[in-house]
Amino acid sequence: MQKRPRPLLCFPEEPQLSLAIALVAAYLIGAIPTGVILARLAGIEDIRKVGSGNIGATNVYRAAGRKLGILTLLGDALKGLLPVLAVQLSGRFGPEVVALTAAAAFLGHCYPVYLGFKGGKGVATALGILLVLSPLTVLGAFIIFAVMLRLFWYVSLGSISAAAAAPVMVLLFEDQTASFAVTLFIAALIIWRHRANIDRLLKGTENKFRA
Repeated sequence: MQKRPRPLLCFPEEPQLSLAIALVAAYLIGAIPTGVILARLAGIEDIRKVGSGNIGATNVYRAAGRKLGILTLLGDALKGLLPVLAVQLSGRFGPEVVALTAAAAFLGHCYPVYLGFKGGKGVATALGILLVLSPLTVLGAFIIFAVMLRLFWYVSLGSISAAAAAPVMVLLFEDQTASFAVTLFIAALIIWRHRANIDRLLKGTENKFRA
C-alpha cells in the first residue's frame, strides 16, 4: 500500500480546529504593525503622529527615509504572503480556505488588534497575498501603479487604480472563483480606506510623491 505524502506543514486533524488556527494565525500575523515597529527603531516614537498618520510604507518613507520605507513595504507584503502560502502548502485546504486566510491576513493589517483596530490601507499586504494567488495580477497591477505614478505623481491614485483593476485581472488570469471573490473584497476595502485621499485628490490638496 502506497503511503500518502506528508504535507509540508502540519495542522490538527479536526477540520474546524485547523480552519480556526489558520484564520486566527493569519489575522495575528497580518496585524503586526511593521511600520510602527521600524519607525520606532529609527527613533520615531509613534509614526501615527507624524505626516499623514498612516502606518504604511509611504508615510514611513516620508518620515524615516527610503530604506525604512522599503523595509516597511517588504514587511507588510510578507504579512500577506506567508500565511496564505503556508495554508496553500499545507495540503490540507481547498482554495476557499486559502482565500479566507488571505482575507484574515488583510483584515489584520487594516484592523490590527495591537493598535486598537486602527491600521493601514492594505496595499502592500494585498501585494503579498496576490503574489500567491495570482502573480500575473501583481505584474499587471504594478504596471498600472507605475504608469499612474509617473503621469500624476500621486501614490494614492496609483494604489486606487491598481486595486480597482486587480479583480478584473484575477478574473482574466485565474480560473478560481475564490481568488476572484477575495480580490474583489480586498480591492473594495483598499478603495474605501483611501476615501480621505480621494477627497483630497478631488480638491487638489493631495500630497505628491517625491523620490
